[in-house]
This record gives sequence, C-alpha cells and structure tokens, in this order.
Amino acid sequence: MTSSSHYDVIVIGLGAMGSASLHQLARVGKRVLGIDQFHPPHIHGSSHGETRITRLAIGEGTAYTPFAIRSHELWREFERETNERMLFPVGGLIIGDRHSLGRFHNKSDFLGTTIAAANHYGNTHEILSSSDLRARFPQFAAGDEASAYFEPDAGYLKPEVCVKVQIELAKKHGATLRCGERVKELRETAHGGIELSTDVTRYSAEQLVVTAGPWLQSIFPSTFPSLRVTRQTLYWFPIKEQHELFAPGRCPVFIWSFGDTEGGIYGFPAIDGREGGIKVASESYGDLVDPDNVPRDVSPSETRDFYETHLSGRMPLLEASSLRSTTCLYTVTPTSDFLIGRLPQMPQCIVVSACSGHGFKHSAAVGETVAELVTRDSSQLSIAPFLPL
Repeated sequence: MTSSSHYDVIVIGLGAMGSASLHQLARVGKRVLGIDQFHPPHIHGSSHGETRITRLAIGEGTAYTPFAIRSHELWREFERETNERMLFPVGGLIIGDRHSLGRFHNKSDFLGTTIAAANHYGNTHEILSSSDLRARFPQFAAGDEASAYFEPDAGYLKPEVCVKVQIELAKKHGATLRCGERVKELRETAHGGIELSTDVTRYSAEQLVVTAGPWLQSIFPSTFPSLRVTRQTLYWFPIKEQHELFAPGRCPVFIWSFGDTEGGIYGFPAIDGREGGIKVASESYGDLVDPDNVPRDVSPSETRDFYETHLSGRMPLLEASSLRSTTCLYTVTPTSDFLIGRLPQMPQCIVVSACSGHGFKHSAAVGETVAELVTRDSSQLSIAPFLPL
C-alpha cells in the first residue's frame, strides 16, 4: 500500500445518496474524497434502471415530504447549472381501495398518508373517484372500490443522469474520486478521526460518510443486524393497443396498492415510445441476497408469475411477455424507514443508507443535509425519525 492521504471528509459509496453528499460537501468547500468499488453510475446497487418515481406528498410518512420538496428545487437548480434534464414532471397517480388501508413500501394506509401530507404541506392535488379514474386514465382497469390521488408535480427522475451530474459537479468543486477501490477496514484514530484501508491504499479524514447501501453491513458487520438486502425485479412490457394512452402526457407515473396484504405495483409511461414498452415493478421482501452474488438474470417463470399476479385484469392493454427485465437491490430496515445520522458509537461517522427502496427522490436534499451535519452538526430538515440507534 502507498502512504495515507488526509481529507476533511470521506464518502464511501457514490450512488444516489453518496453522489449527492459528495457534491454538497465539495460545494461548501470541504476537502472531500469519494470512494466506490465500482464506477458510478453502475448497475450493481439501487441507483439504476433508467427511471425513478418522484412525488411531493409522501405516503411512507409525512416526515419525508420536506426532503422531496427540497430535492425538486435542487434538481431544477442542477438542471440550470448543467443543461442536463433530470426531472420530468409527467404527473403521479396513486391508486388505492377506499375500504382498505392498503400497504406500499411496508407502510399501511399509503393512500391516506399521501393525502394527509399533501393537505399539510399544500401540495397541489386531486382526489379521484373510481369513475373519475377510469374515465381519465383508462389504462388502469380499476374496480368500483378504487379511489385515487393525482399530483401534477410528480413524475420521474433519470437516476443514472442524476448520479453522473452530481459527481461531475462535485469534481468541479474540487472533490477527489477513487473508483474501483473497495473498503476493507476502517478504524478510529487517536485524535477522533477515521483511517480506512481499501484494496489499493490507505486514507484518513476528520469525518466519514457511509452511503454504501447493500454493502453497509460489510463495513459495519455487527452494527446493523436487522437490515435485509433484497433482490427486486423490473420489467418492461409491450403495449398491445392504444399506445397513445401510455405516452408521457397521457400516462403519469403510478403506484397501485391492491390492499392490506396483496402488495402493489408501480410504473412509468412509455418514455421510449411505443416500441419501448412501459416499465412496471412490484416489491419483494422475501428474496434475501448477498450483494456480491446477486442472480441478475430474470427467469421466464418470474416474468409469468409477475404478470399473472400483478397485471392480469388490471392493465389489460399490456402483453404478457416482457420486452426485457433487470434487477436492483433494496436495503430494508424493519420499518422500511431510512437511516440518517451519526453513529452513537462512532460519532465522526454519518450513516446515510438503508433507504428501503424509496430513497432516490429524496437524495438531493439528503446530500445537502449531510453537508449541514458535517459543517455545523445540525440540519434545516429534521432527521429525528431516521437516527441510527
């Protein structure tokens, strides 16, 4: 190994949260190093797949809504600064059952919490009856018990573009990157800093930010025993007919919760035209995986089961065989909430990870929050519900 290099802050993992943290730390003048074992943006973690839903009223809990609102402001700022398009406000539709609490991202009453958040923060929205829903969005064969929330400012983000842009902005502000290096060991120094070794060299810093997602447990093997890394499957299904109903402008991003126990789906308009199909996925919390050994191929039986369980009878304009499929990883806490904050046993270390499958939309504001925690040990947006215990 070569000799150690010293920084104000080191960020481990440069996906959604890591690239945002690196950018914001460099922006406020910190001498910051970003380390990633791959070359972001990449396909190995949770920040890929072409699109991510963004919405302002958050059904996972009203504490998240300020992060979503601030992130939208930041995405627009980055777009102006770089002339790169990242945020596409095509509208967002959340469908539920008015006689069921409904669950999504492991949260009950997802639709009701979304509506409550929209009312509390003044987000523009509409409530649709089942007949309104079918008339306005006939792509969805919703039953008479359905009700829906529509948010015109919701839409999708391009995750690979967002990560790339924030890394480039971080470098513009002086950040150093070390990609293709894996962290092997870290320890506290005598003066209260951090020293870490990768498979290439050693580094040290006054503070550490760990945004390693599925690899959080390998960095802190005994600290987070309850985290679960799960394999998720994403599908692009072709459209049989009435392709125009799935075009951006006619089809919003959508989340459809089927009930208290049945799960749900989420998806996007046909952003690549009629030949590209539409991306649809659900949630699977059962398939625990080692992030270094993930089955990346999606079998025909998985595709068939997904269609029959989730789409058949609900989205009848889609074909049963997918055009393509891929996988990504969720790192899930028992409550499906985030972990954000300093480790009590290692206070010079801030953990931002385990975003439980719904983190990307908040990541720009979370990165800004990390920079505030590093520079003044407080933040404008409250992280109280997300503190590591």
